[in-house]
Amino acid sequence: MSEDRVSPAGPDLTRGVPVDSLAEGAMLAGRVGDEPVLLVRAGGELFAVGATCTHYGAPLAEGLVVGGTVRCPWHHARFSLRTGEALCAPALNPVARWEVERRNGMAWATRKRSLADGATCTPGRVAPHDPPASIVIVGAGAAGNAAAEMLRRSGYGGPITMIGAEPDVPYDRPNLSKDYLAGDAQEEWVPLRSRNFYHEHGIALLSGVRVTAVDPTARRVTLDSGPTLDFDRMLIATGADPVPLDVPGAERAHVHYLRSLADCRAIIRAAERAHRAVVIGASFIGLEVAASLRKRGLAVHVVGREARPLERVLGPELGDMIRALHESHGVVFHLGETATVISDSAVTLRGGAVLPADLVVIGVGVRPNLALAERAGLAMDRGVAVSEYLETSVPGIFAAGDIARWPDPHTGGRIRVEHWVVAERQGQVAARNMLAGPHGSHRERFDAAPFFWSRHYDTSVRYVGHAERWDEITVDGDIAARDATVTFRAAGKALAVATVGRDRASLRAEAAIEQSEPAAIDALVPA
Repeated sequence: MSEDRVSPAGPDLTRGVPVDSLAEGAMLAGRVGDEPVLLVRAGGELFAVGATCTHYGAPLAEGLVVGGTVRCPWHHARFSLRTGEALCAPALNPVARWEVERRNGMAWATRKRSLADGATCTPGRVAPHDPPASIVIVGAGAAGNAAAEMLRRSGYGGPITMIGAEPDVPYDRPNLSKDYLAGDAQEEWVPLRSRNFYHEHGIALLSGVRVTAVDPTARRVTLDSGPTLDFDRMLIATGADPVPLDVPGAERAHVHYLRSLADCRAIIRAAERAHRAVVIGASFIGLEVAASLRKRGLAVHVVGREARPLERVLGPELGDMIRALHESHGVVFHLGETATVISDSAVTLRGGAVLPADLVVIGVGVRPNLALAERAGLAMDRGVAVSEYLETSVPGIFAAGDIARWPDPHTGGRIRVEHWVVAERQGQVAARNMLAGPHGSHRERFDAAPFFWSRHYDTSVRYVGHAERWDEITVDGDIAARDATVTFRAAGKALAVATVGRDRASLRAEAAIEQSEPAAIDALVPA
């Protein structure tokens, strides 16, 4: 959210532009009054849509046209050029669209058309003829919220109950370690929707409530408050919990984990009176926390087991870049180290160093919350085993997000990932499949290329695909200058692509992976 917003610029599209000025697949950033508008030529047609992504405000003119969609350059949301609808997370709201008139070799943007936020129908989808009697969603995070919204957008009119263990409405979890923790995002930006939104759309949101049991045969869930709820179809999206650090002193009041909004608020309160912080764990969350605390003026030390931060996921070159970036902002690393004791005022390391600390944040990873699914008797495979349709071993019960392990067509194996955008997209696909029925002709395979981003100060790394292991890394560009495309290959096959400063290349890589076009990945050049 700290990146600059789009301001109206370019030609006034109500006065017309030459049609020949736009090649196939090209975009022209213009305006209608004080609104930024994007004119796009795709499939021989002209479309005019809002030029600003509804997620974080990215300029869509810097994105990519793929088929009948425009994709956001920052976080890869997708919008329909024909309707303006947000087809793919993380954007949940549509962009406006304008009718386009063509005459005598000129094109004008004319009447504006808008879609109501969260109340649209997915193109090509209609309300099911034999809808489920009721749907229960266990988990009010990324996957659960996206599923609830997609059910309504897809025309489902039956009862939806979404049950969340936290007292808050669903919120923008990636922001907790980034702008919100750094003090750059306001509190009101964090909720994905207001509580009134769920009331208006007929979604019963039970906050601060846990499901203690699922009976797949009786189609019933039991809540910790005592009542039971019947369901016809169900989505389990219970997410993950932080891995606790088992060292003396880890339970002290100045020691924090970051997973929930309440956790983040507690860290912010502690940071207001702290001066020296130690972050234990050089994970993505740990390093984003380090950057945010530096933004607040704290001295920050990072302790990590690895020789390079993030090397296991991003490789040595990007790991070195991220370390150098943090060091340039004053962060001190203690790598190849572990904490052995946390006292009221310091953290002692295995090597003997004592790091003064009046704030400690632990970020050594998360563990999928599988207990409920296991007790329900669902098939497990280092996560909840699901089909390509995200259905579990019990028909009518689906799983999505951090807990789901699915067959990935791009790697040929079964994978489980802990990415916000993946969870949202799985929630959307699961919702549509719950409405399609067990043998519905409209069932949809989950075949999106996994995507995540990590932001450190003014630098973002974007990653598409999935490479648990690789035997070759190729670099195009200059990583130190933060202008590079990094490709991860195994047995000659490109499995994943990470980019720095090349947002359009990241979008091209995503499209190439999804379309199984290895030559297109090999041909990636600076956008």
